Amino acid sequence: MFRLEDYVFHRDLTKTYPIITHGKGVYLYEENGKRYLDGCSGAVAANLGHGDKRIAEAMALQAEKAAFVHTMRFETDVLHKLAEKIGKLAPKQLNKVYFTCGGSEANESAIKLSRQYFRDRGEPEKQIVIGRWQSYHGNTIGSLSAGGDIKRRQPYNGYLLPFQHVSAPHCLHCPFNREESDCESKRDWSCVRELERIILEIGPGQISAFIAEPITGSQAGAMPPPKSYFREVRALCDKYDLLLIIDEVMTGFGRTGTCFAIEHDDVMPDIITFGKGVSGGYSPLGGMIVHDKIIDGIRENSNGKFLHGYTYSGHPVTIAAGVAAMDIYEQENILDNVKKLEGHLSSGLYKLKHKYPIVYDIRGRGLFFGMELASNQDGKPFASDLRISERLNELAMELGAVFYPGSGTVDGYAGDHLIIAPPLIITQGEIDELISLLNHALQALMDSMKEGS
Repeated sequence: MFRLEDYVFHRDLTKTYPIITHGKGVYLYEENGKRYLDGCSGAVAANLGHGDKRIAEAMALQAEKAAFVHTMRFETDVLHKLAEKIGKLAPKQLNKVYFTCGGSEANESAIKLSRQYFRDRGEPEKQIVIGRWQSYHGNTIGSLSAGGDIKRRQPYNGYLLPFQHVSAPHCLHCPFNREESDCESKRDWSCVRELERIILEIGPGQISAFIAEPITGSQAGAMPPPKSYFREVRALCDKYDLLLIIDEVMTGFGRTGTCFAIEHDDVMPDIITFGKGVSGGYSPLGGMIVHDKIIDGIRENSNGKFLHGYTYSGHPVTIAAGVAAMDIYEQENILDNVKKLEGHLSSGLYKLKHKYPIVYDIRGRGLFFGMELASNQDGKPFASDLRISERLNELAMELGAVFYPGSGTVDGYAGDHLIIAPPLIITQGEIDELISLLNHALQALMDSMKEGS
């Protein structure tokens, strides 16, 4: 049932939205009984699926004990439990966990921590953050300033901080017209050289951090980096004394088959930010994991105080959801399930690529894949007014599946993609169903395009 008039300030006031009454496993159910296979874990957040009573019961139990304490004055045992669980999963020198209510707040916190770390060390000029175009780090002013989502930035340009941006290593659409194999063999990445050029133009004494997603998510459709890219970036950060912030909001907690996606690159960040999957989407939760050298600096130079905080940082009920989720990840060997099913999902998606000429590329890791759509096999993007990725997802929803459509794949403006990122508890049979539904949606899209031609 669609409600045409209500009191909700919808994300899009021209649309009406299905009302979901409940979910179970990888499925969501509408009030009229229609079932949707959640092919994108909501927004790559519902890693453990829907309707898990263990997480709900953990939250209810904590609400009975203590629903809220302010972390300026008190802490709870669940706060310490979750911090320990996350800290033990992180790289060895990242041992302190700061909690927020989501990824935007996590990245905002990391930006501010980088600034305070250098300011209190006696270098107040080091405050500029360098990000990458076609990246997304959140919608607060600081995180939006660091991000490179052109369409989200434009309405707020007057408010944004004077951060800088460089090209992301999207070799399929290299802005420098180079081949990945050439860059890799020569250890000479144009996008890395661009980063060094910007560092030297601004002056290392003005820059606090470089922030990047280990796999570019919503803005490029699950685009993994080249093999040695992050090792080269880490070397530059060390050379010019910049902090390296790795944004694992979408990729953390098993999404790519490792606890954190940066593990694929064997690189040590200074700060890892996280969100989404940490609570399996059951409650708003995020945070950052911080390197010992930064913690030592805050102790030595800032009297041990990070001058930042949110009312709901470390909210006990939300934290309890995180503890329960972490237990499930471990007890049910979720990482093993991701590794086991990665090949099955990728195989199904590649079959669709071979079948439909509009599927230009398939890429990704674990249970985090992108499907790029183009008007020909040379990768020419569709006209943006055709809304190709949105139309494909709308057709999929009619059939009973939902995915994560995106645009601006090629250059921030042109290009369409779909993210396929089902809950990490999915089975092989459910992946077969997902591929079948996506197959029918692609066929329906192709048929509609023929009718319109």
